[in-house]
Amino acid sequence: MGGFHSVPQDHRYRDLADKTGFSLEQIGNLHNRFKQLSHNEDTLRKDDFNKIPDLACNPIRAQIIEAFFDKRNFQSHGGGTVEEIGFEEFITVMSYFRPPSLNMSEEQREELRRVKLRFLFNMHDTDNDGTITLEEYRHVVEELLSRSGALCRETAKGIADAAMLEVASISMGHMEPDEFYEGITFEHFLTILKGIEIESRMHIRFLNVDTTVLCK
Repeated sequence: MGGFHSVPQDHRYRDLADKTGFSLEQIGNLHNRFKQLSHNEDTLRKDDFNKIPDLACNPIRAQIIEAFFDKRNFQSHGGGTVEEIGFEEFITVMSYFRPPSLNMSEEQREELRRVKLRFLFNMHDTDNDGTITLEEYRHVVEELLSRSGALCRETAKGIADAAMLEVASISMGHMEPDEFYEGITFEHFLTILKGIEIESRMHIRFLNVDTTVLCK
């Protein structure tokens, strides 16, 4: 794993800053939180996340925890999961929840959106077959809408239900009795979420770290 055996030196901080977009100060703060969560060990396990009170009430808590141990999210080649992660993997996954920087170009913002949507897609593509179900898509839309703060949970749920039916009619169309619906691919996922602003809505809070403020 990419764990640090001591407080990371400045050049390692800089490498992580380039990789994740966090400032050196933010990386130092996140390293302190990592050591707090791991009880001063060099790695984290799923059980460490299960003890976080702020995650207990999150409706997608299980998916968030799994995401930290999914090798697809480490910005390296390979799939599958790991049993424990070091600080580098931890901060890499945390970076997906970081809102866009104010000085980002339109091209950078679009790339960030694609990266975040790939991460979100992977969270729900739990069997790593490259597709998600209509029900999983409905859940994604509901979460994104309810996190905006402008809609209550019931309203968001109603819109998500309608979105699921719309996607079903577009992606499935007319199917013959012997045809099998294979699910929503990532490229289709990008297209059908085009009208939803997700760059600043994907955030989590635990160990007194609010990712909505972790931007340069």
